[in-house]
Amino acid sequence: MNISRKEFFRKSLVSLGEAIGTISGALKTPTDAPPEIPDTADFNAAPHDDQVAVGYNEQCLAKNSGCFACMERCEFDAIKRIPGVGIRINSQLCTGCGICHYVCPVTPKAVRMQARVTMHTPSAIQAELPPQKGEQPC
Repeated sequence: MNISRKEFFRKSLVSLGEAIGTISGALKTPTDAPPEIPDTADFNAAPHDDQVAVGYNEQCLAKNSGCFACMERCEFDAIKRIPGVGIRINSQLCTGCGICHYVCPVTPKAVRMQARVTMHTPSAIQAELPPQKGEQPC
């Protein structure tokens, strides 16, 4: 059997391509259906002053793809997408209604509700107290 160099390289590349196709097909995991986003018709989005949404970008699909479930349902525009990072939630705009947590399609949830931390300002009585012995006035 005598073949030319050109024919030899062509057959080699074809067989290499077939081998790569077979290996890549075996390594691919079956693609699941896209995550299902729950319907919000039965969800009562009542504001809760004692809660705030917090984003966990390790699980967030908005980091690398087009998941906009939480942003589309937030009525107060408290959630913004940062490409390559994920989501940012403005705690001052968040009402704590929890709809973003409800519609998040991943498990564990990329948006979770937590207790709101409020900063208390000193009362007028505390502000008027003189410094204690050994303390410096502000």
